[in-house]
Amino acid sequence: MIVLVAIAFVAGMVTAISPCVLPVLPIVFAGSAAGGPRRPFAIVAGLVCSFTAFTLAATALLAALGLPQDILRNVAIGIVLLLGLSLLVPPLGRLLERPFLALGRRRPGDVGGGFLLGVALGVLFTPCAGPIVAAVAFVAATERFTPTAVFVTLAYSLGAGLVLLLLALAARRGLNWGPLREHAPVVRRALGGLIVAVGIVMALGLDLDLQTRVPSYTKALQGLEESATAATRIEALVGGTKPAAHQTDDLEDFGEAPDFEGIEGWLNSKPLTIAQLRGKVVLIDFWTYSCVNCLRTLPYLRRWYDAYRDDGLVIVGVHSPEFAFEHEADNVRDAVAELGVDWPVALDNDFGTWSAWGNQYWPAKYFIDRQGHVRFAHFGEGEYEKSESIIRQLLAEPGLPPPVSGEVADQTPTSPQTPESYLGYGRLARLVGDPVRPDELALYELPDFVPEHSLAFGGRWRIESERAVAGEGARLRLHYQGNNVFLVLSPAQGPGTVEVELDGEPLEAVEVTEPKLYQLVEQPPAEIGLARLHQLDLAFSPGLAAYAFTFG
Repeated sequence: MIVLVAIAFVAGMVTAISPCVLPVLPIVFAGSAAGGPRRPFAIVAGLVCSFTAFTLAATALLAALGLPQDILRNVAIGIVLLLGLSLLVPPLGRLLERPFLALGRRRPGDVGGGFLLGVALGVLFTPCAGPIVAAVAFVAATERFTPTAVFVTLAYSLGAGLVLLLLALAARRGLNWGPLREHAPVVRRALGGLIVAVGIVMALGLDLDLQTRVPSYTKALQGLEESATAATRIEALVGGTKPAAHQTDDLEDFGEAPDFEGIEGWLNSKPLTIAQLRGKVVLIDFWTYSCVNCLRTLPYLRRWYDAYRDDGLVIVGVHSPEFAFEHEADNVRDAVAELGVDWPVALDNDFGTWSAWGNQYWPAKYFIDRQGHVRFAHFGEGEYEKSESIIRQLLAEPGLPPPVSGEVADQTPTSPQTPESYLGYGRLARLVGDPVRPDELALYELPDFVPEHSLAFGGRWRIESERAVAGEGARLRLHYQGNNVFLVLSPAQGPGTVEVELDGEPLEAVEVTEPKLYQLVEQPPAEIGLARLHQLDLAFSPGLAAYAFTFG
């Protein structure tokens, strides 16, 4: 137990410097600065106590009392707003303190108000998901209140609280700087306004959006929590359930996928079973809507679902709640609609499916093949290209028709040939003769000799960024290697003709009536593969635009 408690303490410290703490950090700073020297300690003490107690017992307590699971969060937001207003409006603050004046000479708001604010923050504090928090949430949901679970939760809270206390003391010291202290009433009101503003942000649910916009910069510090030592002890804490799969680099066969168990309801779907999904490739996504790590994966899930569902991909989100307010079906339904989650979502409030899969992470993704076997797993964020590659591999496994590419003759050239040659000055290369005069109708002199793989203009041309527009007497000479010649042409100023001469012999002229790729030279089949050197001379009707040569 001692090792797990120590790991939980360190995990809490990492959480306190992660993006997850950003919504409560301004309140901790402002609340600590607006009071006596003991106030930061009172706030952090309230946060540690309430987070420990409510994380473990809130769900069971509210269920026993018949109260909505989100009532604590709503009350906590109300407390934050009220205490912020008490700083913003001094008469309101004095009115709130009046009932406590008889309890002692010291100003009650220094400790009592600070502790109450900390209690509210403990309810609103939603740490980034990790194995420790996941194990505690599982224990709470299944009401397995062992001494180990209590000590692990308390250690996690203390680790986060210690870091927050140090940050709060530093903020208090900075805000008590001389010039600011001289304007204490104004600073106090400003801090109250900051607390009220953050409370409104939380009430509107915008704090989650803020978290998703900040990269997860503490990933490298979470290695201890995800180590083999921690995993062994976490498995013992949650009952030793064997994971359905572990994370690998390649496809493996972990056996038949566990079914959906203990599901209280379904969103976007009728109840499903793994057996009903045979013949499909299934991605099981364990998530919860206040988990910032989960929210950052949703854009990828949406893209995969849109791209591959017609090919046989099914995504099933298993919503296993981290906190009490996430047990409310209406809250999940609203979040699913707001987040654009179109796939089936199973409400796993009692962690029945979580337990059946032996899961330990938010988010966790398990990939099931068409035969219903677990083939791959990925925990946490990142490696999205790898996950998409797994989806594509599973969709292409037995069940698709045999490949047909071999039934079509491969016409890819195998002999050396001149590379693609552009005629606009933006990508013009291997030009000989007169230099280009960009975007200007100019007269060019056609040289008698053009080296290999080079070209030259003759007559009047307007050379633009991506094309060359023919004027009076426009000609073009090209010395190329290949069998067939293609040129992208457009009737920029009406239809026209390109007269073609190959090695001094005239070929059939090309009529240009629409913008497209035209074939100028087609060598006899007997010469395919020889790819000899040739000189090509072209004469253009005025107004035709030429873009690029390609060869085959």
